[in-house]
Amino acid sequence: MPLTSYNHVSIPSFMYGTAWKKEETTRLVLHAVEAGFTAIDTANQLIHYDEARVGEALVQLATQSIARDTLFLQTKFTPVNGQDHRLPYDPRASLTAQVQQSFESSLAHLHTDYLDSYVLHGPYYRRGLGAEDWEVWAAIESLYDARKAKMIGVSNVSADQLTLLCERARHKPMVVQNRCYAALGWDKDVREICRTQGIIYQGFSLLTANSAIFAEPDLRTMATKYQTGLAQIIFRFAQQIGMQPLTGTTNAQHMKDDLACERFTLTPDELKLIETIGL
Repeated sequence: MPLTSYNHVSIPSFMYGTAWKKEETTRLVLHAVEAGFTAIDTANQLIHYDEARVGEALVQLATQSIARDTLFLQTKFTPVNGQDHRLPYDPRASLTAQVQQSFESSLAHLHTDYLDSYVLHGPYYRRGLGAEDWEVWAAIESLYDARKAKMIGVSNVSADQLTLLCERARHKPMVVQNRCYAALGWDKDVREICRTQGIIYQGFSLLTANSAIFAEPDLRTMATKYQTGLAQIIFRFAQQIGMQPLTGTTNAQHMKDDLACERFTLTPDELKLIETIGL
């Protein structure tokens, strides 16, 4: 089932993430869409993503009659402190201009004239929000106002920072994308803010950030019960607690297996067990 944000835009229940794919990006996006993914996440940040190669996949998909409007495309504005020398904007320009330049570059990379979701890759400071954050967020809000992005959001954000945005922004985020640790209650504090504010929570590194929990006998018992893998148990848990999980698997069979997790439903007791498994 798709998720819907407070501004009434729906987003698929599972997203394919393209970080760290490098020259394999195009091939893997094609495999992901063939497997059944309709939501793709990327960023205009060459250290970790190759947004232009995502665009190459989209061009190939268009020749297979898979239209742009059947896919949910999300990309990000990454501040200078998250980039290397290969910048998608002029670092001497104002932050407002940097956002505009990065956004236009993303549209060109992805061969589209709009984005389904545009995300600030992370605040400029670990705590609080500075003048830079407010200027960048205002620029992102302007893109939403101009209907160039259907949703706007923020990544790598703390509960305190998200609270500030919700209180003071003209448009509060519609999506939040965070690394999700079982040891922190699966980012419970941020998820609770999202739940009360009608914001869609996207969880990444659900597997890589939580490798220790896969030794838990209870998880293995669930995998046996539902005749599935441990990864699929975690992804289904995420969906059932209202989270949109991301997977970045490079294995075509795993892509299909991950999407198939929607064929079973964990019990309330199983959800509660997983929610506290790393605490």
